[in-house]
Amino acid sequence: MAYEATEQEEDSAVASVGALLSTSHSHTRGVDSTVRVGSPQFDNYHPFKGSIGQFTSFTPLSIDDAPDQMDRALWLDTDRVYKAASQRLLQLKTDNQLLVNDKDAGADFSTEAPEVFSRLPEQYSVDMRNWEQKLRDWSFIFEKYPGILQSAVILSNRREVKTFVDTEGSSIEQGSNVLRFEVSASSIAPDGMALFTFQSFEASDPKHLPSENVLQGAVQKVATDMQALLKAPPAEPFLGPAILSGRASAVFFHEIFGHRIEGHRQKDVAEGQTFTKMLNQKVLPAFLSVVFDPTKQNLEGHDLNGYYEFDDEGVKARPVTVVDHGTLKTFLLSRSLVKPFEHSNGHGRRQAGHEIVSRQSNLIVQSAKQVPDQELRELLIQEIRKQGKPYGLYFDQVSSGYTTTRRQGLQAFTVVPLVVYRVYADGRPDELIRGVDIVGTPLASFQKILATSNHVSVFNGYCGAESGSVPVSAVSPAILVSEIEVQKQQNSQQMPPLLPRPGPAVNR
Repeated sequence: MAYEATEQEEDSAVASVGALLSTSHSHTRGVDSTVRVGSPQFDNYHPFKGSIGQFTSFTPLSIDDAPDQMDRALWLDTDRVYKAASQRLLQLKTDNQLLVNDKDAGADFSTEAPEVFSRLPEQYSVDMRNWEQKLRDWSFIFEKYPGILQSAVILSNRREVKTFVDTEGSSIEQGSNVLRFEVSASSIAPDGMALFTFQSFEASDPKHLPSENVLQGAVQKVATDMQALLKAPPAEPFLGPAILSGRASAVFFHEIFGHRIEGHRQKDVAEGQTFTKMLNQKVLPAFLSVVFDPTKQNLEGHDLNGYYEFDDEGVKARPVTVVDHGTLKTFLLSRSLVKPFEHSNGHGRRQAGHEIVSRQSNLIVQSAKQVPDQELRELLIQEIRKQGKPYGLYFDQVSSGYTTTRRQGLQAFTVVPLVVYRVYADGRPDELIRGVDIVGTPLASFQKILATSNHVSVFNGYCGAESGSVPVSAVSPAILVSEIEVQKQQNSQQMPPLLPRPGPAVNR
């Protein structure tokens, strides 16, 4: 049995075009209850047809420490979860007699040493009134750009404390602070294509945020990028050489590699299992290594979202070298095991209210074939000429991506860029284009990486998957690829507004 209480306090403010749209304060506390019945080899979490079952429901707990409410909530939740677990185990035992089993699947629950630890996150004072005025002032920058239809400047400050106990003797109290500044803009191109761009900054300490000049500059850049995108020509389907900036490359690796080496996918017969049988084989070029390190709190002056000291199963975090000079060495493991491994490596994670599975933390791409940015660009131009292509591509900014890992769908991925340029080999200036999606399949894409830049960039975000939305980071140098495929983004064909935008009511 295990219980994990999660308490969150969050303040946020949203402004647009000089006006404050909303402010909020929230304070919640709840508990996730885990009861495992059966044996470590086979219990109620045994995967069946792509599911491990859903037992927890994030039961609310008193935020003013009322013991009677907490006692009763835990008592009722434990009773409910135990009954559901027992029923599922009986069903699994029956199903197990009728279905072909994967004899290479690992045990359902590993044995780990109990841990006792307590470190609460700092309590920082953030003057939200002061920030509200800054958001008003900075958001008014968008007033100068009539082509932008919607925009927002947002600040959120969240403090989270997790308390974990189990019947094995573990007792862990830990937490995090995340201060996030985000600016976004959207519009509609003359041909009806929806356009969107944004920038964000995260910090675990208010002092770690960039200066006010940098933040204001980010607002200005989002505005000018959007204005330029409105005038940019639409992209065409293309297959050819490209450079992905460090942030674009980081998302690229997170989507097409990171999800496929999460341990639970290796024992789920509904998954594509791209790398399950490839341990100790080459999966990336020999000059690349990939480390997942949740113990790293910051890198290159940036706080990392994927930092934690213990995972959500009470297992101590540790660096895990998944790929060593191109060779796959292990998977990301929770306490649900994958053969031949016998222990978790501290990657059992979840959002409150979800069941735990193996998830990514801080993905760090390391390269032994580094060149300066200018040389990487020269290599791109050489590749354009070598292939006889009309141009190559440079992916400057990306927003997100998604991937299909299950057998019932294509083993494919999509990365959604925001700012993309055509790069010409004849010396013409780079040309901004719009409406591009990167698409492809994982095994083919990895073999196209030719070289990397000599410095890394950090992408912080939240990753949504089976165990909910968890904070992650990806760190990568820019990469040169010999081939990448892009397709046109969906076009809604919606017309821009028919009448001119109303002018400001007052001068500012």
